[in-house]
Amino acid sequence: MAKKKKVAILYGGRSVEHAVSVNSARNIFEFLDKSKFEPVAIGISKGGQWFLTEGVGKDIEKGKAVSLTLNPAKPSFTVIKSGDKFTVDILFPVLHGTDGEDGSIQGLIKAMDLPMVGTGVLGSSLSMNKIVAKRLLREAGLPVTDFLTFRYDEKDKISFNALSKKLGLPFMVKSASLGSSVGVTKVKTKKDFKAAVEEAFKYDDEMLAEEYITGRELECAVLGNNPPEASLPGEIVISKNYEFYTFDAKYVDPDAVRIDVPAKLSKPVAEKIRKASVKAFEALHCLDFSRIDLFLDKKGNIYINEINTIPGFTNSSMFPMMWKERGISFPDLITRLLNLAQERYDRGKRIERDFQSALKF
Repeated sequence: MAKKKKVAILYGGRSVEHAVSVNSARNIFEFLDKSKFEPVAIGISKGGQWFLTEGVGKDIEKGKAVSLTLNPAKPSFTVIKSGDKFTVDILFPVLHGTDGEDGSIQGLIKAMDLPMVGTGVLGSSLSMNKIVAKRLLREAGLPVTDFLTFRYDEKDKISFNALSKKLGLPFMVKSASLGSSVGVTKVKTKKDFKAAVEEAFKYDDEMLAEEYITGRELECAVLGNNPPEASLPGEIVISKNYEFYTFDAKYVDPDAVRIDVPAKLSKPVAEKIRKASVKAFEALHCLDFSRIDLFLDKKGNIYINEINTIPGFTNSSMFPMMWKERGISFPDLITRLLNLAQERYDRGKRIERDFQSALKF
């Protein structure tokens, strides 16, 4: 019998999406195929300290504090109190938002030369920053909403009148590098504007204001590499009690949305969305898996809203639902992601990291 691979599930983190990460990781820990893999839960506290935990839960700091040996030839973890060491075969970051989805953790894992599920440093950082992502998507010929961007030092110069003239009313104000609708406000009047700007800059040094699209909110799951494939789109039908798809609508209120998987779309429109989703995935250098969020207006135009390189795996998350509709169960989906990561890591071994020259040093 083949030896089980140890899979370190990284969860929690220094992010406003900490609780979402815990819920996602709990499902991955539970549904991981235990006949092939051995899960190792490593929680990262809100303060940034790493702990080995019994399973996945919110009480991360009750675990055993660990450190990582900075040696890519033999990367290992050490339980600080006892000095016991342990190794893992592959890492699965289930960290949403800041420090988890922006390339930070990905860079650490790459430096340690360990296989890792998901998009690397470049794609993570590109996708996390909504401003950079929109510019690159637009450069790739993909449709995005009109938008304007601002730095924190420009905060007092931002003009409601100029924005409403350019973008129309209502418009959206967002922190540049957050997810789960944190730092996002729908601005309908000048009265809403100042609080919206304060909210956006509360979480980031950059904000964007963008056109509000009246239409349907769609998502498409992308899986694989060379080439990636897209699921059928799903639709999020939001209750009239909500102005848009807020954090509470996503994670707190069970009656806030109805999820249709697949979405009720004509075949040409569904195919258009699938092709655009794969193109967006490739344009932002994503790997293994991502969820692409889109809008469909009443005229049939689609707009790429954003890309989530570590989409949620909670009970209400669309990514696993969309693949379940395609016949891939939750355990099989996790196995496929781990295999994709290992294959990519093995393929990357062909790349030389030494250059022989006549240079003396």
